Amino acid sequence: MAKIKLNIQDLLDHIKQHPGMSSKELFDGVEVAHKTSYATVKRMLQTLIDKGFVTTAGIGKATKYHISKSYDVLHEVTIETYFKKELDERKVRKSFNHDLMNETLNKICVFSEEELQHLNALQKVFAKKIAKLSKKEYKKELEHLAIDLSWKSSQIEGNTYSLLETERLLKDKETAAGRTKDEAVMLLNHKDAIDFVVAHPDYIHPLKLSAIEDIHRLLIKELGVDPNIRKRSVGISGTNYKPLDNEFQIKEAMEELCGLVNLKKNVFEKAFLMLALISYIQPFTDGNKRTARIISNAILMNNKVCPLSFRTVDSLDYKKAMLIFYEQNNLSAMKHIFMSQFEFAVNTYF
Repeated sequence: MAKIKLNIQDLLDHIKQHPGMSSKELFDGVEVAHKTSYATVKRMLQTLIDKGFVTTAGIGKATKYHISKSYDVLHEVTIETYFKKELDERKVRKSFNHDLMNETLNKICVFSEEELQHLNALQKVFAKKIAKLSKKEYKKELEHLAIDLSWKSSQIEGNTYSLLETERLLKDKETAAGRTKDEAVMLLNHKDAIDFVVAHPDYIHPLKLSAIEDIHRLLIKELGVDPNIRKRSVGISGTNYKPLDNEFQIKEAMEELCGLVNLKKNVFEKAFLMLALISYIQPFTDGNKRTARIISNAILMNNKVCPLSFRTVDSLDYKKAMLIFYEQNNLSAMKHIFMSQFEFAVNTYF
């Protein structure tokens, strides 16, 4: 049987099947089926360590290799590949992972050094752009972004207003024909929430559960949604994942989230974790993802970082990326959306 050249996924799979092996033992295990050299295996192992996918124990020739806890969270999972399997064919985490925040996310950075360099380079572009703007020009650009964010965030939740109709509503209070009152209220609530975090940039620093509840309350005003931490279970369409259903456990998880985000030093990681984890915990009966998007942006703006409008994200892709996180605790698809939308915002606004 002809040997096939070893790739890094082959080596990862072998480590998963045989944890605690030395580099020589791993080489002996993969060399039978793959064209490779010991030096190549060593280089691949170092790459996996740099990515945070593999950890080591011991030193020198006694070094043993294991899959890290961050591997499940960070390794590449594409939307296209993942959803080739139907719902009941997918092997998923059906319940809330209590160790995710305290045993995994608090010990890693979800962004690689290369990704952080890219985000920081974009932020420098944004800083140069706004330095040239007057206060009036900056406010006008921020209003443009706020309209786009209100529209897209609502569209992700099924709102049928077009971007042009949204602009007319938010600027001139002109409702669109054939649309429901709740759709208009949802959009107006978004604008109110954005205006609030712009006017009170320190409101979410340090992050507290009460502040998250206040933002949620603005977003669900007059929509018949109960405020505060939910007291009953909720289901999420399209997945077998079931969020926590105990009010006290939900509150505890939200407190842990606030602690985790306050602990993190990097603003991009803070904003991204807030975007993903509020949706994962599902603390409210409705409006969770909307709240996550506003709080995430509030963190960025509090640190004078370019906010995201999510304008060009495909709504279905956004939902699917979240489903991957719910089911696998994997953030790669959601991280791709965050990074691409940050780049779009820097290049489009201000």
